[in-house]
Amino acid sequence: MEAIMGSDIKRGTAEMTAAMLISGTIGWFVVMSGQPVSGVVFWRCLFGALTLLVICGALGLLRPGIITLRAFGIAISGGIAIVLNWLLLFASYSHATISIATTVYNTQPFMLLMLGALFLGEKITATKLFWLALAFTGMVAIIQAKPGAGGAAFDGYGLGILMALGAAFFYALAALAAKWLKGTPPHLIALIQVATGMLMLTPMTDFSHPPGDVGSWAILVTVGVVHTGLMYVLLYGAIQRLPTHLTGALSFIYPIAAILVDRLAFGHALQPMQILGAAIILLAAAGMNLGWTPRWLRPRALES
Repeated sequence: MEAIMGSDIKRGTAEMTAAMLISGTIGWFVVMSGQPVSGVVFWRCLFGALTLLVICGALGLLRPGIITLRAFGIAISGGIAIVLNWLLLFASYSHATISIATTVYNTQPFMLLMLGALFLGEKITATKLFWLALAFTGMVAIIQAKPGAGGAAFDGYGLGILMALGAAFFYALAALAAKWLKGTPPHLIALIQVATGMLMLTPMTDFSHPPGDVGSWAILVTVGVVHTGLMYVLLYGAIQRLPTHLTGALSFIYPIAAILVDRLAFGHALQPMQILGAAIILLAAAGMNLGWTPRWLRPRALES
């Protein structure tokens, strides 16, 4: 039994690491596609839907009665949220860089904390408030780190941060929907989400000017097949095999990978104040995800 559990953890760790590395490279593909953000998300949804359709078919998840009408409606709502999340996150790259946008995007656990308290009656503890306050401090540091000279540049920078925060909020909404869908096959939820996105974005997509070369099409297919279909399979496989604390710890490969890709591919180096803010946000998110409690917030043992 222990050998089987050890094998599951090794496989889950490999799957989670691969999923986070794939996620960390998506910014490069989005920028290099040369397509409008709405177009990138449409093609992501289309190719992702085709991939997930095959996967769901192979897993026997397309048979009638596997999902209730109520669950289907919630999945569609989650799909709307996840697509808005993608639109805002991808749009933020051109304003605040991939590094900053991804770091700010990692405030999503705190968005989910607030939504959970509002809609699920979950308790907000002093420890959670501490990590929330720390993340806010990191956010202030990033906002104060003006990227260059001139108010216009800062206006764009601030807009990028707001877009990344909006993306985190809609991701939290999608996660909230997923909580209500406990027991529904996750690959089927993902298929419904990307199919919803495809229908949402069809009116906004300019089909008269499709990508003009093989390289652009290859990038869009990769975003749909690898960054959506394959990534979902790896991510859900890892979640099923790993304990929660290990899943949370490995999730920080994503922002680190995105920062490295941004530096190596586009030469975007973070300023000292941005590095400090990013480190504070990631530390707060780690504390939140992994359930760390600062020593001074731990209940004291009763003295005898």
